[in-house]
Amino acid sequence: MTVSSDTLHIVCPHCHTTNRVREADMRNAPDCGHCHQTLFDGQPAALDDTSFDKHIGRNHVPVLVDFWAPWCGPCRMMAPAYAQAAGLLEPQVRVAKLNTEEAQAMAARFNIRSIPTLALFVGGKEVARQAGAFRTAQDIADWTRSHL
Repeated sequence: MTVSSDTLHIVCPHCHTTNRVREADMRNAPDCGHCHQTLFDGQPAALDDTSFDKHIGRNHVPVLVDFWAPWCGPCRMMAPAYAQAAGLLEPQVRVAKLNTEEAQAMAARFNIRSIPTLALFVGGKEVARQAGAFRTAQDIADWTRSHL
């Protein structure tokens, strides 16, 4: 199966199925062909050890990941701004979160030393990283766009 140049692979944040979506349809709230939920709902996708690689490796849009933990004060402080940033960045960027307490092996694999840490992945490769909390959704969106 080949993917035409105007078709993108988008991994569903709900069931983690890879969908083919025409670029022209990205702004029209495309739904997952498997679970029928919207592919971009303006909320960060919750990733885990099993879904992380699929989202990073299969999405044809960049993926911004917040490595966080529930006990982390700065993580909790940044969470509302991060959720708002999803609304600013989607559908051009998939916004996701990875709980480092539940996915310790994944955090170790990416050498996460402090949280929160944001990492931007393009084409399956990390292209930018920022340790520490951002204050506003606009700051997160601006940082992300500056690395694309």
